[in-house]
Amino acid sequence: MNSFWDAWSAYLPVLIAATLVLIGPLWQLTRHAVTLAHEAGHAIAAVGTGRRLTGIRLHSDTSGLTLSRGKPRGPGMVLTAAAGYLAPSLLGLAGAGLIAVGQLPVLLWGSAALMVVMLPFIRNFFGLLVLVAAGGAFGAVAYYGSPDLQLLFGYVAIWLLLFGNLRTILEAARNRSGRSDLDQLRTLTHLPRAVWTLLLVAVAVGTGVLAWRAQYLG
Repeated sequence: MNSFWDAWSAYLPVLIAATLVLIGPLWQLTRHAVTLAHEAGHAIAAVGTGRRLTGIRLHSDTSGLTLSRGKPRGPGMVLTAAAGYLAPSLLGLAGAGLIAVGQLPVLLWGSAALMVVMLPFIRNFFGLLVLVAAGGAFGAVAYYGSPDLQLLFGYVAIWLLLFGNLRTILEAARNRSGRSDLDQLRTLTHLPRAVWTLLLVAVAVGTGVLAWRAQYLG
């Protein structure tokens, strides 16, 4: 760790991110970032499994929707459905790993590049605003930010995804509308919602532990 990133200050981004996730009014704003990562996960999985990505929508109520065409069942569809709740945690862990090996610029510019790649698939104006705001924030910090600011921003973004994803999974577990990703996974696999909830929570917690180890040791 450098002089700024000593043992006590490693807790600062964790505390900031926890505040952004646990305080209701702040969460209503920062949840858009988690939704963006969630929908990016659906999109990446859809393309990776050979489905045709047709559009992404991000709504002002913090919900989102990713549409793709392909087989309505099978492993590809299961992975696409599960990827939404896997992506924020996995992206957070990947970010912590990049910083740990001295690749903070790759994290910042790579995140901005991901927003650019998603632009052609956005199908509503609010989604465009969220994408531009998020991409602009990463780009501005990468270009103008001091090394200390870049490090703090990077870790806050990582922990926002890690904590925020865990909260969205728990919120989905309480959602009985029948339209959540958990309901879709239950329909596709015939496994109970509780099983999927436990699996996704385990991934969210496990990636958080690994990210902390990468942050502290890095």
